[in-house]
Amino acid sequence: MTGKRKTTASVSSVGADGKQPNIKKDTEIIANETAQINLQATNNCNSPEKSGCSLQTVSMTELYDTLYPPRTPVVDGFLYGGTYLFVGAPKVGKSFFMGQLAYHIAMGIPLWDYPVRKGTVLYLALEDDYARLQRRLSQMFGIESADNLYFATQAKTLKEGLDGELEEFVKQHTDARLIIIDTLQKVREVGGETFSYSNDYEIVTKLKAFSDKYGICLLVVHHTRKMESGDSFDMISGTNGLLGAADGAFIMQKKKRTDNTAVLDIVGRDQPDQELTIEFDRARCIWKFKKAETELWKQPPNPLLEAINGLLTEDRQEWEGTATELLKLLPDMQLSANVLSRRLNVVNSQLLNDYGIFYDNKRGHERRIILKRLERNE
Repeated sequence: MTGKRKTTASVSSVGADGKQPNIKKDTEIIANETAQINLQATNNCNSPEKSGCSLQTVSMTELYDTLYPPRTPVVDGFLYGGTYLFVGAPKVGKSFFMGQLAYHIAMGIPLWDYPVRKGTVLYLALEDDYARLQRRLSQMFGIESADNLYFATQAKTLKEGLDGELEEFVKQHTDARLIIIDTLQKVREVGGETFSYSNDYEIVTKLKAFSDKYGICLLVVHHTRKMESGDSFDMISGTNGLLGAADGAFIMQKKKRTDNTAVLDIVGRDQPDQELTIEFDRARCIWKFKKAETELWKQPPNPLLEAINGLLTEDRQEWEGTATELLKLLPDMQLSANVLSRRLNVVNSQLLNDYGIFYDNKRGHERRIILKRLERNE
């Protein structure tokens, strides 16, 4: 088939359904696999025998037969890999929330009842200075610090090479999970079409290309517009191009500026829509959880994943063999070898996130399945 390649499609992660394992080095696995697939796609497009890059397609059969890099949550049921907008009126408490989120992820501390995947965090606090950050963080968390939480108060714009600066940081910190850009206005290009749909869409698309390439989360702080709307997401300053290109958005709103209580609306591709009520503790300057309008949907147990989890024991942390050989160890699974491989391809993110088991499907003379239980942080 002409112009055929493997694509790096996103595999949706499922919200938290109880205590989740803290997986060590899973971001390195994801980043390495994603980079290899991206490189292969680029080579296919730029091969000497092609005068240009034709339409790249993949059949449904190839889609099921391809293993794509797993996607792990940053905060289970709350924040995932990709590019997200965090929007609110000026001085509503966005920066305090960003500091709280960054600290919890760097320390591996649950955010309210949401389990957190520990990793390095970069916070571009572009409207602050280091002295203000020092005062704010010490008021929020005392003097206990995280050596994997980094700050910068200056950065290039997207046009000047912000992606290069972020790329250098991620290469130096291979366990990076989250980069916060506070605010979008500080890094966007200024021009005559600043607020056109196409320009807004292009800005977020550039950021999303970076987050997808490295399998991390980019959280971009932005402001709401002054005009009221029945749909809170229509209050994002600029055009619909921002939300259209993003993987999701968080909207923080108060009824009155002096209120301690705010509503946090969440919408995204990889998580269920949510509406949370949170309360600001003025003494500690942190946000506390009050209630959620709806409970997170819980993924029902998957018999295949349960069987594989039981297969890997303390004495057998790894397994490698063909799909046919694996089926012999899973006698209750009434599947063909081909169907088994496809099902594992589809649920590899859930296998990694819920059970801490990394799955690979190596192609060659004889396709072999690799299962490995990864180490967990205590």
